[in-house]
Amino acid sequence: MPHSAPVGGALLAIGETMAMVAPVRPEPLVLAADFRVDAGGAESNVAAHVASSGHSARWFSRLGDDPLGHRIARQLAMRGVDVSRVVFDPRHPTGVYFKDPGHGVRYYRAGSAAAHLGPGDVDAIALDDVAIVHVSGITAALSRSAADFLDTVIERARSAGVTVSFDVNHRARLWDAATAAEPLARLAGLADIVFVGRDEAEMLWGTADSAAVRALFPEVCELIVKDGEHSATGFAASGTFFEPALRVDVIEAVGAGDAFAGGYLAARLEGAPIGERLRRGHDRAALTLQTTSDSVDERNRP
Repeated sequence: MPHSAPVGGALLAIGETMAMVAPVRPEPLVLAADFRVDAGGAESNVAAHVASSGHSARWFSRLGDDPLGHRIARQLAMRGVDVSRVVFDPRHPTGVYFKDPGHGVRYYRAGSAAAHLGPGDVDAIALDDVAIVHVSGITAALSRSAADFLDTVIERARSAGVTVSFDVNHRARLWDAATAAEPLARLAGLADIVFVGRDEAEMLWGTADSAAVRALFPEVCELIVKDGEHSATGFAASGTFFEPALRVDVIEAVGAGDAFAGGYLAARLEGAPIGERLRRGHDRAALTLQTTSDSVDERNRP
């Protein structure tokens, strides 16, 4: 695996994106009158944040060959994300989820186009000029074929000498902790950069703090343990780095982890030291926490 931070090059994010329906104002779904339909997915969120930071970002997955799928591709392209390799599936639909501010999210994704990703889809992926491939544990939970696809993506990136970034992103509604613990640990062990929440790691692997998570993954080149609204700790060959989170008024927490990863990876593409990467991650997360959207346009910064 690569052990030094790349400078320049593109980020390629891979994983399901759904149509995200959210109230225009931060009010409960049951009471809201006005809604917007936006692109929402962990990996494409990261790509959008990286693109918003001025870097080349690409996204690959399957979308339904339907109005929602084409809307998602158009919205991501408008955010500067290259979607030219996306596959539009005529047989399976685009997934949908609803944000319910203060009450989490509700998913309607069973049988989606992305759940039908398979190893053969890797042939559509180009690694030209790609410095970082970013994936998450969500893909492994979608279906057996999607899990095999993810393994093939990681194997291909590693063979090409491309840095692999992995966000654990355990989704309890897709698979419980007992089922997910071993596959997610295996995938984390294959990556160069790993993002995981402290509470998420405790639920999956029984670790009590960031040091215990590091002990579980001593060979990961860069391990980032996020502790919610409190802090993030980065473990690397150069040492251990701690960075407190920014204090903000939270409107909606969903998407903040993706924003953190996007800020961190954008700084890494610039060759910034790990302490600055953590700060950039917190900055992006803070912006997202102050909106019901998963992404933040630089023109609309508060």
